[in-house]
Amino acid sequence: MLLSMSIELHHLRGFLALADEKHFTRAAKRMGVSQPTLSRNIRRLEELLGRRLLERTTRHVTLTSAGESLYDRLNVLLPQLEAALRPETDEDTFRVGFAWGFPTGWPQEVIARFEEETGVPVRVHRHDAKLAGVDRGEADLAILRGRLTSPDMEIVTLLHERRVAAVSTRSELAERHEIGWRDIADHRLVLNEVSGTTNLGDWPPERQPGVAVVCANFDEWLEAVASNKGMGVVPEFVGRQHIHPFVSFLAIPDAPTVPLNLVWPAHGGHPLIPRFVAMAQAAVAGEQR
Repeated sequence: MLLSMSIELHHLRGFLALADEKHFTRAAKRMGVSQPTLSRNIRRLEELLGRRLLERTTRHVTLTSAGESLYDRLNVLLPQLEAALRPETDEDTFRVGFAWGFPTGWPQEVIARFEEETGVPVRVHRHDAKLAGVDRGEADLAILRGRLTSPDMEIVTLLHERRVAAVSTRSELAERHEIGWRDIADHRLVLNEVSGTTNLGDWPPERQPGVAVVCANFDEWLEAVASNKGMGVVPEFVGRQHIHPFVSFLAIPDAPTVPLNLVWPAHGGHPLIPRFVAMAQAAVAGEQR
């Protein structure tokens, strides 16, 4: 019936996004389309259904009774449909994404136990993106650092990691053992703007460091620091891995910590996500005892 009515999935996804956001601009941004495109798709959906779904004003969008009814049904049915349309090659694999610096210890324990208890193999792969591919359907769940917000994602923080400063062995700071958080403002930073965990907003507006280099991934960031382009700030575990012969690390005793999170789709996700999350929470709790 949907095909004969020419209703397509992007019409339905756009309607759900608009119903959630109550705002055309925010919904269009969430869908990755322009506002006029979203408006046309919503009008087309209303035409095909022969019902008004929204009440529009200059500032607000509200659902009509027909819109409320459709929203309630689609909120259940659309994730199920998207799950049914997932390629068969992924049905027997649980995909865990990460942006950089995959943790050691508890993840390996969890993956081994998960595979043993469910019989489903886990594939871990890196994506140089803010959400490590979980928002594009390229991962079922992601392990990510930083303070994250996304209306389409469930986010659970497992633990908090301390930070360290990374400097070139040629830097005048390389002989030091530590540096204060506010003192970093006296130096220039190398920032990974795609998947990094540090940004200028971590410092007070009146005491922010300058930016020497902006990078798109961890490897570029590391080489910029090693080349003495500027200082970097990363979670403490990076400093324990001896990742580059020309990079030294300094403690930052008063630095704000970095959350380590599990992130997965709020709707239509892999059915084994809750199992993996519960195992991860139990494993991390066991390490912290």
